[in-house]
Amino acid sequence: MMAKQLTWGILGTATIARQSMVPGIIESKTGSIQAVASRNLEKAEAFAKEFSIPRAYGSYDELLADPSIEAVYIPLPNHLHKEWVIRAARAKKHVLCEKPIALNQSELEEMKRVCDEQGVFLLEAFMYRHQTRYAHIKEAIENGAIGELRGIRSSFSFNNSEALENFRMKKAYGGGSLYDIGVYPLSLARMIFDEEPEAITVHSYSPASHDEVDMTAAGLVEFQNGKFLIFDCGMWAAYRNDAEILGSTGRITIPNPFTGGSEGYRLFQNGDEQQVDVEDWNHYAKQADYFAEVLWGEKSLSAGVKDSLANMRLLDRALASHENRKRMVLL
Repeated sequence: MMAKQLTWGILGTATIARQSMVPGIIESKTGSIQAVASRNLEKAEAFAKEFSIPRAYGSYDELLADPSIEAVYIPLPNHLHKEWVIRAARAKKHVLCEKPIALNQSELEEMKRVCDEQGVFLLEAFMYRHQTRYAHIKEAIENGAIGELRGIRSSFSFNNSEALENFRMKKAYGGGSLYDIGVYPLSLARMIFDEEPEAITVHSYSPASHDEVDMTAAGLVEFQNGKFLIFDCGMWAAYRNDAEILGSTGRITIPNPFTGGSEGYRLFQNGDEQQVDVEDWNHYAKQADYFAEVLWGEKSLSAGVKDSLANMRLLDRALASHENRKRMVLL
């Protein structure tokens, strides 16, 4: 007998959908993609053919009107998230929306209100949270493997500076490195420390040549009892994707913390270095399964819209800090 399936529609043919989330849903145990939509029907049809998706639509509204679709994945540019999450909710579709889920906390509060009113499930697509190694890392920390937590350092950057027409280079579209990849270290620190920060200070560079979006940003996030996150992100720097968790007696380094999973992590204790291997599989597929299992009541919600609101509040302060060049208090 075929296992229960959640029927998905894909709103848009973005690279993240083609390369990551659509293959993830296909690989998942719970998902079945039944339709894809684009503002260009030919693009939707080509995408559908590539992944053997049964139906292609030339508008997002057509897909939302399809009664067979239970959930939609939204990989649209950042400034379109609010509009299409709300439209999907009013069409009674559950929503998995790419990060950042909104442009600010106020937008997300409105999105949450509509989803709650319509009785639909809304989740932000932070796929890295579903990597098995994070449960192992948190358990190691709780068991005292690195002593008391002191801080986290994380970098995430790539060089896309020549792509001036990309939405990431458009201020009105929610462009900039903080929105695009800075959200990952912010989310990681909150997850590892399991608390909300007290203040944030961000230094950035937003040149006129790139529509004044932050092409690079570096920040200090202050947590309780002296704990900290030091992070940087950028869209015109060499590729980096790393994190280090510092304790009073040891440290943990995480290779490819936001895009990997199968690399495990390295534990440093008393001068000794240990590679800790963790079996894992596609975290996009796991995210799809998590979405379905929470929706069906088979798994408890560990990081939902409440967590996204907290992360968006921190991102709001990060953006205010870089624009005003001052420390922003959260508590």
